[in-house]
Amino acid sequence: MYVPAHRPATARTTRRPALLVALLLLLAGCTGHHGEDGGSGGPGGHGGSGKDATPSAVRRWQPRPGTSWQWQLSGRLDTSVRAEVYDIDGFDHSRATVAQLHRKGRRVICYVSTGAWEDFRPDADRFPRPVLGRGNGWKGERWLDIRRTDVLGPLMAARLDMCRQKGFDAVEPDNMDGYRNRTGFPLTAADQLRYNRLVAELAHERGMAVGLKNDLDQIPQLVGDFDFAVDEQCAQYGECAKLEPFVAAGKAVFHVEYELPADRFCPQSRRLGLSSLLKEYELGAWRRAC
Repeated sequence: MYVPAHRPATARTTRRPALLVALLLLLAGCTGHHGEDGGSGGPGGHGGSGKDATPSAVRRWQPRPGTSWQWQLSGRLDTSVRAEVYDIDGFDHSRATVAQLHRKGRRVICYVSTGAWEDFRPDADRFPRPVLGRGNGWKGERWLDIRRTDVLGPLMAARLDMCRQKGFDAVEPDNMDGYRNRTGFPLTAADQLRYNRLVAELAHERGMAVGLKNDLDQIPQLVGDFDFAVDEQCAQYGECAKLEPFVAAGKAVFHVEYELPADRFCPQSRRLGLSSLLKEYELGAWRRAC
């Protein structure tokens, strides 16, 4: 049984002096509003550097369960999709593209790989060979030795700086479950938890929300550290119930299937509160939403 790491506080009824109530209402009105996209303030707002954890947590965008989304990582970007959130490649798109999506009322997530090296990225030569492991099944990609946070921490911080400078609202860090794969390194669950929390902290320090990509078995330990989840093929493998802690915590789950027809997974997705799409493996513009 999976239980959210952070449960909502139990509602309590207390009597307060009328003046104090008025003051509290005034302060609440000054802290911003929640728009239809489930976030705080308008698209593009980031709320400062995030070094002060409490104010950053208040201002940071928080996508809610059921938020509609589009995930496009290849081909010419189609900005006309009727979705509240776009998840696009952080390297491939400019600040102008992010600003264009913001003008259309979209929130924008920055896709970056944090657990695997990619030989086609402009910073590829900054990764020392000892941290590069086995291939992860995709051409030009190799798992990273996530134990080496002394090396990877600054490199990932630089990537997240790029996301922030381009105006992204959030980050989708990919390849966050290396410990469950043949990486070439003796990675443990503790190594993965430590590294995933580091990535989340780096994103939060920059005022951005961050999603947990796959890594379903560690959701009970990590749901409190991440603002939403991104999952591939939980329906195909019978694992969607493992994502319930995110929904229970009021956090969106952005989910895709590639091989199942929509009528095979959409009823369960709606029941669980997932934001589900049918996509093709190349993650072009085509989508079918539940």
